[in-house]
Amino acid sequence: MPRRGETAVVPIDVTSGGRGGGDGEDQERPKSERHRSRGPGHHGRHGPNQRGRPPPPPPPVFRPFRRWFPFLVPLFIVANVALFVLTMYVNDCPAHAQATGAAIGGSVGESATAQGCWLAPELGRFAFQSFKENPLVGPSSATLLEMGALETSKVTKDHEGWRLITCIWLHAGVIHILANMLSLVMIGIRLEKEFGFMRIGTLYVISGVGGSLLSSLFMVSNISVGASGALFGLLGSMLSELITNWTIYENKIAALMTLVMIIVINLAVGILPHVDNFAHLGGFTSGFCLGFVLLMRPQFGYINQKNSPLGYPMGVTKRKFKTYQIILFVIATVVLITGFTVGLVLLFQGFNASEHCSWCHYLSCVPTSKWSCNATNNSCMSSQLGNQLNLTCESTGKTAAYVLSNPNNTEAIKNLCVRLCS
Repeated sequence: MPRRGETAVVPIDVTSGGRGGGDGEDQERPKSERHRSRGPGHHGRHGPNQRGRPPPPPPPVFRPFRRWFPFLVPLFIVANVALFVLTMYVNDCPAHAQATGAAIGGSVGESATAQGCWLAPELGRFAFQSFKENPLVGPSSATLLEMGALETSKVTKDHEGWRLITCIWLHAGVIHILANMLSLVMIGIRLEKEFGFMRIGTLYVISGVGGSLLSSLFMVSNISVGASGALFGLLGSMLSELITNWTIYENKIAALMTLVMIIVINLAVGILPHVDNFAHLGGFTSGFCLGFVLLMRPQFGYINQKNSPLGYPMGVTKRKFKTYQIILFVIATVVLITGFTVGLVLLFQGFNASEHCSWCHYLSCVPTSKWSCNATNNSCMSSQLGNQLNLTCESTGKTAAYVLSNPNNTEAIKNLCVRLCS
């Protein structure tokens, strides 16, 4: 989106000399000599030897806003990819599948070992969980929880508030991380070039925490991971930056309509199942308010006066910020502080917002004949008699019986429950 602030400002070139722009040397020469110099073959004041000289270099271009070299956003991308690789290393699907098969024993155990992982011969311990268990091609939910995924009960009962931050660096699968990192490249690098690593880094992290906070209040029974909340925070900040810096933009309406269309389309995707749209909404709201606080630009008239040449008439002194910018800054600051304070207090008190809002679940998923919005709860009711284990998945009602060679293997029982509920 082009800005008037990107217009080149060049120094004023002031030349001195005699009347009519002539040089002093020609004025002082006798009249007869001046006539002789304008005889046949006359080439002007500077003579024929200066006709082939190259033009002088253009004056340096003044840019009113500093351009930054982006390095923090690429570091964020590297960190997300590295953590995903580490998560797959910890997941070690073949080893867990083999342990589950050994605990069951017999042909059922062999079948569980063979069907437990995807691409196990090619990837070894980095193999993915079966597509039935994780359609995003990634680790198990148990591994994500071990690495720091967000689950409301872990925050409220076990006092693990750090999960509000760690979950934004984890991803549920290859498809998930590819989509988020491509979005981060397209949005984050442009913003870092314009506003620098300090502002964009702060905006990214706080927006991600805002998305985690709203998700933990509404999606109490779900496990949540991903940088989507932080990415929607960047989108929200782009919208507020356009509003607060309205006077320096050209083609304002076109830029606003394009940005609003992108935001609406991305939020609409959140009504699909398995997408945490509350994290998107929380991140977008946080980023929208932060844009008024962190991305406010001085008005263009103030910058012109500040960088005008000495002796150039400046007229009426311009203020650095317009009144509406200051008002938006104050309102956004109050909303941010109040929202985060109230949200954190409610979260640690065990408040379940979905119980007090009967329609709010439609903001995250709209059920249709093609899909259901019921959350998958990988918990089972179990009964055990000797080596025989009976499991019933609480979310789907499926029941299965297993004969275990090692009935005390809790990890194998947990893996059987996850497979039954998937």
